[in-house]
Amino acid sequence: MTTNTTATQGTSAIHSAIDISIDTGIDSAIATAEAARTRLDLAKSAPRVFRAIVGFDAAAREGLDPALVELIQIRASHLNHCAYCLHMHTNDARKAGENEDRLHLVAVWREARHFYTEKEQAALALTEAVTLVADGGVPDEVYARAAAHFDDQELAHVLALILTINTWNRVALATGKVAGTDERR
Repeated sequence: MTTNTTATQGTSAIHSAIDISIDTGIDSAIATAEAARTRLDLAKSAPRVFRAIVGFDAAAREGLDPALVELIQIRASHLNHCAYCLHMHTNDARKAGENEDRLHLVAVWREARHFYTEKEQAALALTEAVTLVADGGVPDEVYARAAAHFDDQELAHVLALILTINTWNRVALATGKVAGTDERR
């Protein structure tokens, strides 16, 4: 028993050291990437524009379920390949108590529908259509499905939220934001 306990403690210590090393390595890599960033900071270079986007984002969220807000933002960030926003919003969702399974499966929600409510599925489908609007517009059936689950005011806020996360994704990508940093803090 002593040998097994000692071996288990040794293995646990090794895993802890590896986790610390990985975390330190990631933190170091994030700091290096951020230091190497050469693109402008929109908040500093155009503060009124930046504050307007922040205000638009805040207004869009009003009255919406925080879990739905994060799912929409995560899905749009997947589609736009925005690691900065994806990292930020998955962390926000975790802090708000979102389930890890749902976070991992939101990119393939159609194959995992049973993890999401009908209302969430309608919002995710609308998010995809609006985000990928150049690929075929927003189909009537996608819009109608969302309209069946949200009243006009909620639907307007969902649409506005989709527009704001697409704006944020483009800001982050155009200005070279580094995943793992979060300038809100």
